[in-house]
Amino acid sequence: ESETIIDYPFSTDEFLLETYRNPWGEMRFGKILEDLDALAGNIAFHHVDGNPLIVTAGVDRICLKRNPVIGGDQTLYGKVTWVGKSSMEIRMGISNQDGDHGECEWLEAYFTFVVLDPETHKPIQITPLKPETHVERAHFELGAIKARQKKIARKNQLRIGEQHTDITLQMDKNAAKLLEEAGPLLRMPSLADPQSILMDETHQSNAMVAQPQVRNLHDRIFGGFLMRRAYELAFSTAYVFGGDKPRFLEVDDISFESPVDVGDLLVFNSRVLYTLPEGGNLGDCVQDHDGMPLVMVEVEAWVTVPEKATAKVSNHFYFTFALPNKSSCRRVLPGNIDQARRQAVRMAADREQAQLRS
Repeated sequence: ESETIIDYPFSTDEFLLETYRNPWGEMRFGKILEDLDALAGNIAFHHVDGNPLIVTAGVDRICLKRNPVIGGDQTLYGKVTWVGKSSMEIRMGISNQDGDHGECEWLEAYFTFVVLDPETHKPIQITPLKPETHVERAHFELGAIKARQKKIARKNQLRIGEQHTDITLQMDKNAAKLLEEAGPLLRMPSLADPQSILMDETHQSNAMVAQPQVRNLHDRIFGGFLMRRAYELAFSTAYVFGGDKPRFLEVDDISFESPVDVGDLLVFNSRVLYTLPEGGNLGDCVQDHDGMPLVMVEVEAWVTVPEKATAKVSNHFYFTFALPNKSSCRRVLPGNIDQARRQAVRMAADREQAQLRS
């Protein structure tokens, strides 16, 4: 009952088509990210009773199954597929008409929302979901599995002053190995592998003041707008790094850690977190990427307050791009133990995600 559908009549609306076309005549994915977040928020709002505070907790994965043909009509749709006590998961998809195969889905996304009391900002119980069909039950079970995995990941997250678990100890071992491999590049750069580069050398950034035109119903900056800005910086970072127009494959594990208000100074920092120069397997649901070098880009959004000389992270984004016209790319290595840990944790998370969706 929660399913909502929006049509994009690109074949007959030239103005709409130009809004979504990038300089290379392909789909402008930054705009798509904005639309996904907007529709997911509307679906979440209609699932709950009253007028609670609905917060985007995160985006589990947005993956491109295949490259769409922008000239054809598209359909964006979504519905609630899993509900916990105070949170819900919404599955989104976009499809177009394929002459030989009919309706063909080319993008899949999962958004998680938390429902809060507007006065106390504490989680409140929401309407449960009763899956009826085989597909609905499969999506519900997948949502439950991911919710359990997120709880385990939070439990095993390394925190200062807390005792290591077996998982965090293994992550530290993997991080130490990565940092050891970076040794020649750090201490003897003239003798190091020329096909390697330090993570700091891939850094890009930009800044902006959050404007009222992109605020949501709660007078906070629209999450889809932040996603678009992060995507555009990540794309540019991969482009400068790889020397080849990157092909977007997926964005994973978007976190919304702190709200962004109108007038906030937002600083976006990006870097190539790691690469797979010979290619890798992201799972069966991601469009054909066999043998293509893969570039994983991390983007952080910081709310910066110059008057107080303070800053805090509002969002983390993790994008994956392929370099379709390259046979290889440089390997990115950490310059310190913090970067090594980030690499090790992200590599493990990406492997787990690929297995889950294969």
